Amino acid sequence: MTNYNIIIIGGGAAGFFAAINAAEMDPEAKILILERGKEVLTKVRISGGGRCNVTHAEFNPGELTKNYPRGGKELRGPFHSFMTGDTIAWFEERGIDLKIEEDGRMFPVSDSSDTIINCFLNEVNRLGVQILKNHSVQQIEKIHDHYKISTNNGDFSAEKILVATGSNPKIWNLLKNLGHSIESAVPSLFTFNIKDERIKALPGISTFASVKIIGMNLEDEGPLLITHWGMSGPAVLKLSAWGARELNEADYKFQISVNWLPSQTSEGILKQLKDLKLAHGKQQTSKYAQFELPKRLWQSLLKASGIVETAIWADLNKNQLRNLSLQLTEAAFKVNGKSTFKEEFVTAGGINLKEINFKTFESKLHKNLFFAGEVLNIDAITGGFNFQNAWTSGYLAARAMSSF
Repeated sequence: MTNYNIIIIGGGAAGFFAAINAAEMDPEAKILILERGKEVLTKVRISGGGRCNVTHAEFNPGELTKNYPRGGKELRGPFHSFMTGDTIAWFEERGIDLKIEEDGRMFPVSDSSDTIINCFLNEVNRLGVQILKNHSVQQIEKIHDHYKISTNNGDFSAEKILVATGSNPKIWNLLKNLGHSIESAVPSLFTFNIKDERIKALPGISTFASVKIIGMNLEDEGPLLITHWGMSGPAVLKLSAWGARELNEADYKFQISVNWLPSQTSEGILKQLKDLKLAHGKQQTSKYAQFELPKRLWQSLLKASGIVETAIWADLNKNQLRNLSLQLTEAAFKVNGKSTFKEEFVTAGGINLKEINFKTFESKLHKNLFFAGEVLNIDAITGGFNFQNAWTSGYLAARAMSSF
């Protein structure tokens, strides 16, 4: 049985980041990464559509925590020790510049996840960190002051171990055997499946909207994207994250109300529609989209309000104007199911946060057992926030593990 100072279970972003930093902080440490699959860093490769959404340009720890439906309160302290600015500096020191996009997401200037992957692989190679692929962990045992890790390809021993396996039910069960409690996993980032005539012919249209889940205290706004299967975009994805457990309990069957004109009310819009009728009485309603809406969306909402394509503003009666004001500000849609957001699968669930020391990301139950990333009950909305959790937890765990 080979002995190591540190064994990291999981060859993903958090695991590699922890391994690299631990090796730099203690060059004498013998460090091993165990990966169950035949490839490492697979999630990094697909992140951000293959560009790798490294982090988000939010530099205030308090504001940054607001993007975590689970774990935000616990991350406030860690973010004061290592957060966005530190992440940017870390990559810059290794020759990788990041750029900020309009929505705050940050990517490598190369627009390629290979830039990040190659950086990590070069660093572990330079620092002498060993990687073993196709090593699925079968058991974790604490024997006196060491940990024994049994895999399908051999056994290993370490003074300290870090678990960075993401949402892995098998590993969660092994940690249960060590006394840790696990919050059950449910999907966190997903799109809404909606079949509705109003949006059937509108895939690809994106506009800023406010979305509310009827019957639940859940509402958010942002870009909304109409897709072939329903609705996506930040407005929907943020709701899916904040409502992960409630929507799971509803079996993903619920109703939403969409306000295509956020901050506007139906009464306020009705008044504006009456003004339009007076000012443009002879103009065809479908010819010019109002309120800066995409034209095809505007025409679809007119049709849903009982207004024919050839109607002029002067022809509209009170009911049609009222219906249109409601379609614009309170359009109800039935959601029946969910779809995974692109190839990114994030879950709510994991190790109970009360069992973690967030200064070090060490288990409160077992000395020298550390965690990083989504193996904990921490998840974020889309936009680079889940990776920032990986970098922060990986760095602080590495710092603690390097204190031999």
